[in-house]
Amino acid sequence: MVYPKAAFESSLIGLKMWWEIVFPSLLPFFIISELLICFGVVRFVGVMMEPIMRPLFKVPGSGGFVWAMGISSGFPAGAKLTARLRQEKEISRIEAERLVSFTNCSNPLFILGAVAVGFFHNAELGVLLAAAHYIGNIIVGFIMRFYGSDDFRPRRNYSPRPDNRLSLALDRMYQVRRSDPRPFGQQLGDAVKHSIQTLMMIGGFILLFSVLNRMLTEFHITMFMASILSTFMALIGFAQALIPPFLSGMFEITLGSKLISETSGSVLLEQAVLVSFVLAFNGFSVQAQVASILAETDIRFKPFLIARIMHGFIAAILTILLWEPLYVKQTSQGRVVETYASHPSISWIYDAWHSLLTIGAMITFISLIIFILIHLKSIKHYKIM
Repeated sequence: MVYPKAAFESSLIGLKMWWEIVFPSLLPFFIISELLICFGVVRFVGVMMEPIMRPLFKVPGSGGFVWAMGISSGFPAGAKLTARLRQEKEISRIEAERLVSFTNCSNPLFILGAVAVGFFHNAELGVLLAAAHYIGNIIVGFIMRFYGSDDFRPRRNYSPRPDNRLSLALDRMYQVRRSDPRPFGQQLGDAVKHSIQTLMMIGGFILLFSVLNRMLTEFHITMFMASILSTFMALIGFAQALIPPFLSGMFEITLGSKLISETSGSVLLEQAVLVSFVLAFNGFSVQAQVASILAETDIRFKPFLIARIMHGFIAAILTILLWEPLYVKQTSQGRVVETYASHPSISWIYDAWHSLLTIGAMITFISLIIFILIHLKSIKHYKIM
């Protein structure tokens, strides 16, 4: 009410980001993960990945599926799938709290495409940011293995002999498939409906925190918080100009990363360290999304928050440690941005990012039309019944 123009403009920014990027990039992963759960693939992966996930992270093998989907699709997919496994009683509460602590992360498309190329115009920096982010995630997962007790872990026979593991995994997948009487068409419709509902909730949080972030600036609260942090930033030798964009990143990572990349009067290493922290911390916007998803289960939010703080500091430290081998040595030898951007194994990421910016809005529009049709059909069917 006090700043209606600023509130309107910031809400449009959040809506555009959700409409063009977040919705079309997450929807396919959400639908596929829902279908894979219905088909028993998660149970199959659980049996096969048990020898890896249990010793390293003290979570069931099915956590390997969540981990892979969380990395490939980005937040909050890890939290959504963890909550789904807990609802299916595939994992205990302690295991779920361990699992969600290291499976909710940025996807490579966002780090390499949006942040490195889109904001910094520096593809080599993306490799550094991605390495610090994912290595930090693994370290957090290993640390969280010592969290909690396993006294109430569901008893499942996931320790067959190596020669029987594949046959047991196939048998478990078949059992899950038989236990679900729904035809494929209904499973697909339910997957689309549930995925879009989750994404609409995520969109609401993005708009809310986009406006909140702008209001903190308009009411000069950001500047007040910056004055408190100025002493700490001066102590570690970082530019004072980085404080306001860093605080913005604590609320919303996309806007914060963009503002940090545009800050003048700071060196690239300082910018990279703060962006690494912001990406690992997830921002209060993503954390609110995760809290909303976890609220549907008995999974506590506090361990996730502690893990995000740990990941932020670990990723920032790793950025400093890896700065020399992953960035300085590459640029000092005359290898410019095209070194990584033109490499066949990575160039598709940038092509995919630009394609997403081009067709993302159309994907969102068509998906919402399909969602409305499915919803109307379900209402009609309910009235007939």
